[in-house]
Amino acid sequence: MDGGFIIFAIYIIILLFSVVLHEVSHGAVANYLGDPTARMMGRLTLNPLPHLDMFGSVILPLLLAIPIFFGMPAIIFGWAKPVPYNPNNLRYKKWGPALVGGAGPATNIFLALVFGLALRFIMPLPAGSPLTGAVIVFFAITYINLLLAIFNMVPIPPLDGSKLMFSMFNVPYKTRMFLEQNGFLLLLLFIFFGFKIILPLIEGAFVLITGINSGTFM
Repeated sequence: MDGGFIIFAIYIIILLFSVVLHEVSHGAVANYLGDPTARMMGRLTLNPLPHLDMFGSVILPLLLAIPIFFGMPAIIFGWAKPVPYNPNNLRYKKWGPALVGGAGPATNIFLALVFGLALRFIMPLPAGSPLTGAVIVFFAITYINLLLAIFNMVPIPPLDGSKLMFSMFNVPYKTRMFLEQNGFLLLLLFIFFGFKIILPLIEGAFVLITGINSGTFM
């Protein structure tokens, strides 16, 4: 089987379950804080099917993966459908949305720390080591989860960073409405034209956790 296809399949599987855990974390925290919306809609499940978003979970990752099949590096990225919640039901009206929003990136950071530190302790590998496959998986889990955590902290609705921004700062009503009504367009513009802004943050976090430059694996 072609090596590029195998790597693509590994990345897609890891991305899929990383975004599912991200969204389930939102719903679990909302449920803990008094809003059962996600639980009642069947979104507190690790089954990926209820979480899939046609563009974010399928089309965008496929488009971004095209360079892999030509032997070139690529960043596999995407998202799942946001878990619904009703902020009016949350126990803490001001900070509740921020806690719900921060749960997803916090989960991704936790996964990145666990697998990134494991990567730090098993590298470098001796030639012919049976752990080579595990290293590829650990790298992918660490990098993808750092990417998801940092990307989601960008303050563009519906990303989690916008919930933190609206809780921490007194954003004018008209500004908030503009951001929420045009969020998807702004998000696409950021992905295709501004994504390079956060790449150094992702790379820096990866090196800090693993002690390895991500280019070693790309």
